[in-house]
Amino acid sequence: MHARLIQKKMMNPRSAIAAIERAGVLLVFPLNNKKMPASLWSHFHPRKKMIWEWDEEGDDRVADLWHLRAELSTSRKVVYTKWYQGRATYFSRPVFAALLRLSNPDGVARERLSVSARKILEILEGESPLSTRELKRQAGLQGRANERSYEKALRELWERLLIVAYGEVEEGAFPSLAVGATSVLFEELYREGLRLEPAVALDRVRAVLAEDNPFYRFFLKLRARQELGPIPGTGREARKKGARREGARRGAGARGDLRVVRFEDL
Repeated sequence: MHARLIQKKMMNPRSAIAAIERAGVLLVFPLNNKKMPASLWSHFHPRKKMIWEWDEEGDDRVADLWHLRAELSTSRKVVYTKWYQGRATYFSRPVFAALLRLSNPDGVARERLSVSARKILEILEGESPLSTRELKRQAGLQGRANERSYEKALRELWERLLIVAYGEVEEGAFPSLAVGATSVLFEELYREGLRLEPAVALDRVRAVLAEDNPFYRFFLKLRARQELGPIPGTGREARKKGARREGARRGAGARGDLRVVRFEDL
């Protein structure tokens, strides 16, 4: 009983938000119990294998984190999406804004979206958040025949960070995830993100996500699939500019001068 009370005290919103802000991006639950990509589960239970069971014999910690996930989604201190491989993913606000910019280099280019994705986004821009059932109804995508189109449209919007998860709605035996437009539920963050210079956004992401980080690699894969072109700051001209800066820095060092080296110069 004592250990259980300690566990409940440790798994709290403040600790979860702090972990997300440090990491920049975290899954909620681990992927096949692997250490990477990092998750809230591995933050709270670094040596505990997660077993997805919901019966009386199941691990209460799974249910506790499930409920904490829903609570955090409406805190507005972090952002909840289905971004990484369609899995529950939390972002810190600064990293979310930066990735929003890099995922939409031309602003919200609706012509890049499928017809269904555009329709869903327009619905959510008018009313957010909505339950899965209500969103399907308004989009005319109800029924098994439309399930694939609905999931594909949502995936487009999740991957571009144009929609977020925000709380739950009681629908039947299991609560339904409520979904909303980023521009509505996180209006200030949305505007901040789209105003960022791409190079600044990239620096912000790289400051917390190393190039071998699974989240960063997934981001690169998405950009390639969406045909968004090269990432700003990584092309040939940028490398030449970086080399010139490095040469100037070394020359200054040889003269005994002191210079401030910025992150993008490294």
